[in-house]
Amino acid sequence: MIPVLMIMASSLMNAQFLAASDTSEGSVRRYKSIINANKEIVDFIEHSLVEKGLPRHLRNLALIESHFNSRVTSGAGAVGIWQFMTAHANQYGLTEQNRTDIYKSTKTAAVSLLSLYKKYNNWVTVVAAYNCGEGNIAKAMAAAGSSQYHLFSQYLPAETVNHVKKYLNACYATGELQSVLSNYNSSRMNTVFLVNGGSKKTVSDLAETDINAGFSLSVIADELQVGMDRILAWNPGISEELRQKGESTLYLPKDLMPDFLLRKTKILSRSLKENSAGNQP
Repeated sequence: MIPVLMIMASSLMNAQFLAASDTSEGSVRRYKSIINANKEIVDFIEHSLVEKGLPRHLRNLALIESHFNSRVTSGAGAVGIWQFMTAHANQYGLTEQNRTDIYKSTKTAAVSLLSLYKKYNNWVTVVAAYNCGEGNIAKAMAAAGSSQYHLFSQYLPAETVNHVKKYLNACYATGELQSVLSNYNSSRMNTVFLVNGGSKKTVSDLAETDINAGFSLSVIADELQVGMDRILAWNPGISEELRQKGESTLYLPKDLMPDFLLRKTKILSRSLKENSAGNQP
């Protein structure tokens, strides 16, 4: 029962942290009014998102970016309903001129958002990355030593944190906030507590990386703050393989793997020190 209680407690904590900051009638009415005034564009956006297997609530990203106005240009030079910067647009084959094209920019935005989700596995981080770029997300994660938005957001630009708040407010207005928060919590927690009766039970795909015998599994477990039983459940036979071959593939849930990679050098250094101390007479 302990893992279940931990999941519930963490979910409640994050539901409180990631919440709509403005639930006033005026805010809800304002967002709904903008959507209703741009129904044709919204219908096209939602159709394009669904085609890519993306949730309809991502239409709220265009809502807060531009109010669906393709002629909007930000002070930083972002253009169109999806507010593409030139470099971001070029990364996905969208020309500078076509940033104002609703059809082409929406198709490009869908591809970009899908790519970001495959990397971060939750929509909160995707919205943050869309605003400030993957480089700033990586720096914030490194500074916080965590891949969890509620921990690394303090190292993001204030504009980005405010952008995420606006997104959550918009999702509250459209009745989709709980879906966004559930996605965040399940992405963060359900992939961590996968063990049931000692067997490997995957709620989502595991990520993999290579390690050598210099790594201590107990140190990995300690640094990632998970039980040794979970490390072994995700990696049956890894201890024997490390002993016999000197190397092995390490499997971790997607949301834990970035944390491991951020700490990899520290984990190896600590492992070597503890192994050395343990071998001394």
